Amino acid sequence: MAHGAELSERERRVLEAVIQSYVATAEPAGSRTLSRQFGLGISPATIRNTMSDLEDKGFLFHPHTSAGRIPTDKAYRTYVDSLMRIDPLTAPEQRQLEAEITAGGSAIETILRRAAQSLGILTQELGVALGPRLDRAALRQVELVRVSSDRLLMVLSLTGGAVRTIFVEVPGIIADEALIGVTIVLNERLAGLTLAQVRTSLAARLRDVQTTPETAELLNIFLQEGEQVFGRVSAEPIETVVLGKASLLADQPEFATGERMRQLIELTETRQRIATLLEERPGGPGLSITIGNEHGDPKLEPFTVVTAGYHAGSLSGVIGVIGPTRMPYEKVISLVEHTSRLVSDLLC
Repeated sequence: MAHGAELSERERRVLEAVIQSYVATAEPAGSRTLSRQFGLGISPATIRNTMSDLEDKGFLFHPHTSAGRIPTDKAYRTYVDSLMRIDPLTAPEQRQLEAEITAGGSAIETILRRAAQSLGILTQELGVALGPRLDRAALRQVELVRVSSDRLLMVLSLTGGAVRTIFVEVPGIIADEALIGVTIVLNERLAGLTLAQVRTSLAARLRDVQTTPETAELLNIFLQEGEQVFGRVSAEPIETVVLGKASLLADQPEFATGERMRQLIELTETRQRIATLLEERPGGPGLSITIGNEHGDPKLEPFTVVTAGYHAGSLSGVIGVIGPTRMPYEKVISLVEHTSRLVSDLLC
């Protein structure tokens, strides 16, 4: 049974008011405050009794000796699933977000970095993004450039605006005609394939190419060493975890104590933990929201993670925010959803 199904209509209204009050003030919500600010149409005494019932059911708790209550992780889950109302971004807000994300260029690394930073600033949480794995990137174009008598630079343009370069050793000066001819062959046979497909099928795709004496030597290098060459490129990740500014979180009341601040510092300094956290989240359309103890990791219990998947052809990843469980979920969810769609559009 969903948590919200066990609540009466009055309990749902009071719980919603407690959450909204606590999110706005970071102070435990008392019955008189709720009565004055939320127009619940019931007396402070009735609100107090209802809050007591909600506490018995695990939705609220008393912090220390305060007369007010604070929502539990269970309360936030009920709020997200059945109580809150999402307000979509206005057209000016959408234009502002797009302008901020695209200001630095069209490369996938730049877009993800600016998207994470913009999300962090707009939500006052920690913006995060997980870069896609390059072995799933499709090859758009290959270019071979001579850099010395025995070395070529291979430039790979990939989906999403990513560009990777790798040096290829050659036994001696390669004629210009050979460079041009092999570049044409590589583009004809490999463009549109993912790097993983190129790596595993390169020899088969190049074996029947009709060569001239000028192109045979260079093409033979790719036949013999190409899988290793492309393997090195596909193993090189796009910046795996992109973070916004942790200082935005550090200013929030939840991290005023030394212990909570230490947890925040540990989280942001251990990027592998964040990478694992994001890799385990769904990359498909729609939101993924994990609140407090739902992480199954005591070190992550102070946090909520809100992400949505983005796509660029065969590439995919997630983008979103990490913040305290006390967060303005309506605003955060709307921004994360729109940003994920915007990133997908910009990378296509």
